[in-house]
Amino acid sequence: MSIDRAPLDDLIAGYAAEHHCPTVAWGVVRDGALTLTGSACPAGGDVDEHSVYRIASMTKSFSAAATLLLRDDGLLRLDDPIATYDASLHALRSPTADAPPITVRDLLAMSSGLVTDDPWADRHLDLTDEEFDRIVAGGCAFGEPTGAEYEYSNFGFAMLGRVVERATGRRIQDVVTERLLRPLGMDASTWTQPGHDRWLRPMRWLDDAWVEERPTPGDGLIAPMGGIWTTVSDLARWVAWLDDAFPARDGADTGPLSRASRREMQTVQTYTGWRTLRGVRAPAGYGYGLRIQFEDELGTQVTHSGGFPGYGSTMRWLPGRRLGVIALSNVTYAPMTELAARMLDVLHGQGVVPPERRSATPAVEHAAERLVALLNDWSDDAADALFTDNVAWDDSYERRRRAVADLVPLTLDRVEPINDARGRAICTTPTGARATITVTLGVALPVRIQDYDVR
Repeated sequence: MSIDRAPLDDLIAGYAAEHHCPTVAWGVVRDGALTLTGSACPAGGDVDEHSVYRIASMTKSFSAAATLLLRDDGLLRLDDPIATYDASLHALRSPTADAPPITVRDLLAMSSGLVTDDPWADRHLDLTDEEFDRIVAGGCAFGEPTGAEYEYSNFGFAMLGRVVERATGRRIQDVVTERLLRPLGMDASTWTQPGHDRWLRPMRWLDDAWVEERPTPGDGLIAPMGGIWTTVSDLARWVAWLDDAFPARDGADTGPLSRASRREMQTVQTYTGWRTLRGVRAPAGYGYGLRIQFEDELGTQVTHSGGFPGYGSTMRWLPGRRLGVIALSNVTYAPMTELAARMLDVLHGQGVVPPERRSATPAVEHAAERLVALLNDWSDDAADALFTDNVAWDDSYERRRRAVADLVPLTLDRVEPINDARGRAICTTPTGARATITVTLGVALPVRIQDYDVR
């Protein structure tokens, strides 16, 4: 089904005007490619998918992926205390005596407990090693106990950069560039201000006018949390590559980071609580450099935004469903997260958002078909062949046969997936009523049914 771009153009133009965005460059990623792009320019000018913006905290997903690359190489371990790699970090711990040491995983998953530090960190990307050492030696503030709660820390990604450099002898920025950006063809993405003129100047809306924002510093020790400059076109490659980690499957796994590690990035590691966007309240969590959100209507979404003095950005996709959106602007802390959610709502309204699971696995489908056939024409021998041994112990075959006597013969209409080992057989009774049979496969192979429930 094709996408009608007019509603997206109208949404983004109105949103840009409402939130005083000088420009917004946007794109829709579908089936692994950037299939639709556009822009809104209330301040005039011309931007497109090749215009360069700073993406601030969206950078964290790149630093997280680089860390997992090094983990997979055997050069560091996520559950190691960070002092394993830099002894000077040993004294850095939550103020309570019973707190565990900060681990590499804590830095990635925002569970170090270090206090949230957006305003300060956004102005200190160029932090030097000497400045970092002075801060650590003097002690850091903690908002939560280490390992217990979510607390968003940019300084934690400075620590991550230090850990990577001590473990490998290389800056994490260089690992990102050489092992992620270049292999993925993200050639417009850099850690420093581009040398050409296709980058957007940082702006602020102040006293009913746009004024130039004081530029955020460059590529230092805090840059792993937010230093990348890039384009909608390059980010589309990143979104498609992360999305392609789903579903888990056989076949070639060419990287540059394995599909399993990419799925790990997009799996909740720390619960962040409930979040409300465009009036929709949903539970959410933090993976590694990425946020995960669960909405009733749109299902699972993976996202990360970025905000800097002079910039605001976001990317959001539906993992494994080959659909995502990107939005970049050049005004201080532009609220692009809300815009991306609304963009997906528009696409959903056009019927182009795929369901979370497209079909049941062959094992679940075959088991459901055999179960419906058994219920329609019961045979204890057929039941023994289909069920695990607990089924007869949990309720007798005779009681099970009588329980569906008034419903048969059932007509199987379809099998809906719950996961790879569970599903719902949607059936019609002779009276035209609907019957739903939930099927759960057993643990051991060959496939048998360990439980079913008829409603």
